[in-house]
Amino acid sequence: MSDCPEISSYLSRCNSCRVDSGCFMVYDRSNYMGNQYFLRRGEYSDYSRMGMFESIRSCRMIPMHRGSFRMRIYERENFGGQMMELMDDCDSIMDRYHMSDCQSCNVMDGHWLMYEQPHFRGRMMYMRPGEYRSFREMGYSNMRFMSMRRIMDSC
Repeated sequence: MSDCPEISSYLSRCNSCRVDSGCFMVYDRSNYMGNQYFLRRGEYSDYSRMGMFESIRSCRMIPMHRGSFRMRIYERENFGGQMMELMDDCDSIMDRYHMSDCQSCNVMDGHWLMYEQPHFRGRMMYMRPGEYRSFREMGYSNMRFMSMRRIMDSC
């Protein structure tokens, strides 16, 4: 029903789950680190068939957002280089903005998912309102974010 930085304090291992209501991000490491996966209402009995990891180690509840969505993405760390403002989904920053990389962002409104490949594929990262000055310093040095989607589900 809320954020949980360490699931092992409740369960020795979490191999399946059911989301009765709302939306969650689940992580394969403690403290909201590692690979992430977006879960909406439904049953998740076999993580490996979905391309997920073996076990959930932490989870974060995504609050319901009604209103506008706005995010600025930057080509370089510390809000440097080319900047573009998004208010809707972007399936490819290369095609839409001719940006080859996104290394920092500022989420002003709404909750977003950023994907490492165009067309909302590959690994993802959950972004809530706030400033993100360096994806590299956040532990995502080997990832490039190439598409972004608003979380508009009835969470």
